[in-house]
Amino acid sequence: MAGVSGRWPKALGIFAVVVAIAAFVPQIMAGPANAASLDEIKKRGFLVAATEDDFRPFEFVQDGKPTGFDNELLALLKRAAPFQINQEIIPWTGLLAGVTTGKYDVALTAVLITKERSLSLDFTMPIADATHYYVKRKNDGSIKEIKDLNGKVLGIQAGSGLLQRLPELEAMLAKTGGKIAKVVEYTSYPEAYQDLALGRTDFVINTVINLQALVDEKPNVFALGQAVSGPSFPAWAVKKDNAELLTFLNAFLAEKRKDGTMAALQKKWFGKSFDDLPASFTPVF
Repeated sequence: MAGVSGRWPKALGIFAVVVAIAAFVPQIMAGPANAASLDEIKKRGFLVAATEDDFRPFEFVQDGKPTGFDNELLALLKRAAPFQINQEIIPWTGLLAGVTTGKYDVALTAVLITKERSLSLDFTMPIADATHYYVKRKNDGSIKEIKDLNGKVLGIQAGSGLLQRLPELEAMLAKTGGKIAKVVEYTSYPEAYQDLALGRTDFVINTVINLQALVDEKPNVFALGQAVSGPSFPAWAVKKDNAELLTFLNAFLAEKRKDGTMAALQKKWFGKSFDDLPASFTPVF
């Protein structure tokens, strides 16, 4: 449209703008896209699954290929599903919003089940235990137990469900008159770990699975601390009230529990299996 006002009468230029706005208004009024039901997914022939780009050991990219616990389950789901599954590998920060607006059909990642998220999302059965722990620099002798986190700087992922469970740690510290000095939020956990290693923060909170993987990979840099939350579980997520799709995904996961595939993948990626996971979980936080 560049140069229109110089070539056409002013009235026509205004008319063109009005037409353009009129064409755009219905898109605004339509609002967010609705999540596709299982029947709609079958009719169009594909499901869109969003996975994270760097959340070891659940999902990450290695040598240009997606790998990790969830990506192995996704490969099995692709074989079992009666439709195509298109994978979108994206940063965590845009993942849940994409599901709630209907851009993606499922967040096929380790989404912590929280009370707040349950307002806009429904969750499959848990896929692991995700109790929250802290990790510190291995050479930091000032932190030996939870009370030593008093006056320390915490690193945590922005938008993470762990932030919603932070009051539990704050309550633990308050019992001994302590508190967290500062909370620094990061776009991704690799950034948080880097700052921890460099001494810019004093500890990082994540699930025990993720932190154990970190310590196993870099045992001379990091050391695993203690639990800083009550029971917590990750699951896959769909938009609220997308019941048929949730049932489909739960049936797949239940089958993988029953035939031993889930336990085998847990041992491979987490170092242990979780044989007593609940069929569902109602969060308190």
